[in-house]
Amino acid sequence: MTTWVSGWAVSRERPRPARMPWGFYIDVDQPGQVGRHVLPEAPGSLIREAAASVAVPDTWLKAPVAPDEVAPWLPAGWIVDEEETGHLMATDLQATHPRLPEGYTATVEVRNGVTYVRVHDGAGERAAGGQMAVLGDATVVDRVVTEEAHRRRGLGGYVMRTLADLAVAEGAQLGVLGATDEGRALYETLGWKTHAPLAACMYRP
Repeated sequence: MTTWVSGWAVSRERPRPARMPWGFYIDVDQPGQVGRHVLPEAPGSLIREAAASVAVPDTWLKAPVAPDEVAPWLPAGWIVDEEETGHLMATDLQATHPRLPEGYTATVEVRNGVTYVRVHDGAGERAAGGQMAVLGDATVVDRVVTEEAHRRRGLGGYVMRTLADLAVAEGAQLGVLGATDEGRALYETLGWKTHAPLAACMYRP
């Protein structure tokens, strides 16, 4: 969780996470999410303490706990968003030298500590992409998306494997990410393992 929150902040170009008694706080500054508390561990006492500290609506809380477990610990005004709840996943990285499906081109760009892999179709339209932030011997993969018209062609797998190859080249050995249900299915086929649920809670009084 500590690696994930640190890499997420770099990937999203947000300030370094601030240390809190229960974990971390990130200033997100986006519509619907002013900031988020991230808890590396999720005993009820820490959930309650973190949630009780919040007075600003649209503040989020992410913790490695199942949604049905965290709900009874939350004060009034908090909701658990099942759609935003995800999975903390990790894998031991290895280079695989993936091949791009025919008819597509790929580019790699590194900017402000973030590596972007983008795939375009023959017309130059974006077909898939993803990004990562390497933090020493670990990398945090983020925003891996395949456009609807280009799914089930291996592009998501190509992006993931390319990011892994690039991370290995930088000395990373561990990959970490936060996955949706749909993303989890893809990542599991690539050898990623689920380590914990990621409950998403929001303060919306």
